Amino acid sequence: MGVYIDNQLEYVVNGTSMNTTLTLTPGKHNAVVQEWDYCGGATGTAVPINVAMQSGVWVTSPANNTTVSPLTSYVATATTSCAQGVAAMGIYVNNLLVYQVAGAKLNTELTLTPGTANTVVEEWDNCGGATATAVKLNVAGTSLTKLQTDAWQSVGQEAPLDEDCPYPCAGETWSMTRGITSPSLSGDAAEFSLGGTKPYSDVLFYNQLIGTASTQGLPDSSHTLIPTLHNFVYSTDVYVADVSAAQALEFDINMFLNGVGMTFGTECRVAGGNEWDVWDNVNARWVATGVACNPISNAWNQVTVAVERDANNNLIFQSITLNGKTAVLNKTYPPFTVPASWYGVVCDFQMDGNYQQEAYNAYLDNTMLTYW
Repeated sequence: MGVYIDNQLEYVVNGTSMNTTLTLTPGKHNAVVQEWDYCGGATGTAVPINVAMQSGVWVTSPANNTTVSPLTSYVATATTSCAQGVAAMGIYVNNLLVYQVAGAKLNTELTLTPGTANTVVEEWDNCGGATATAVKLNVAGTSLTKLQTDAWQSVGQEAPLDEDCPYPCAGETWSMTRGITSPSLSGDAAEFSLGGTKPYSDVLFYNQLIGTASTQGLPDSSHTLIPTLHNFVYSTDVYVADVSAAQALEFDINMFLNGVGMTFGTECRVAGGNEWDVWDNVNARWVATGVACNPISNAWNQVTVAVERDANNNLIFQSITLNGKTAVLNKTYPPFTVPASWYGVVCDFQMDGNYQQEAYNAYLDNTMLTYW
């Protein structure tokens, strides 16, 4: 026996009885239930159906009660009985609205804190109604949070060879100030500044998280943690009053062990094309990704970088997310050689000066690295 919906065979079962459920779109449908016998004959019964519009949220990903990585994809659609349609959809994580989009479709990636996450995908219609679907998740990994509150180290990098220069460098100034309440999302942001007179001078701020000089109490002296790590997600909110003052803003993850260096460098190239670049370790050069990078001035921008170290220590740049829009990269580059004494996981934030070394400030908040 089988079921046709609008002349399309949707379901077949062997035997003389049938009991199933089919999902149909709202509106009128021509349904036919048919049987085929062993003599080559067939009979059918037409069943006209009018499917009423229902209010509901249909979550395709992630599945309820599953274990997910910290960078989790949400895909969902919504329907409503409201004649004016769905106005917007949003995602709550542990009772906090973290994402919202206009319309009846939702497709984004969120960075979730490891542990249990009680999430809800909700729709709001244009008649004042709302419906929601709960999605409970177990999030893998370990997160190091509020990294902007740590005492980051810094070094200047002066053009044309980007040679490291400890403070103060001739023609370049920089600073870091913690405990900033405005602008801030958490009430505890950090202010980073770059200035001077020498064009195209940069400053690299770095936080040694795991291994040598760990700021997190994770020296890993026995070398048992870092060798097990293969996945990293660097997430932060960044605010610049005038983004055009920056040549580029850089967000990096570094990993060093057994004489192997892996710099997962990701750069939002503001001047010269507003494009994301990734770092080629062996050839020491930036490679354009073709993905646009247009941070908003005088506003908080959410940046998430997801990377992976494979079994041969190759670097896989998985994806970059800016303000809820994710670009999947899946670009692979080999590592480079470092002194055997280098051991650790480090995150960086770099500010690049433009052609006139225009002074500007950048603020980081909710800075987090998740690893597993």
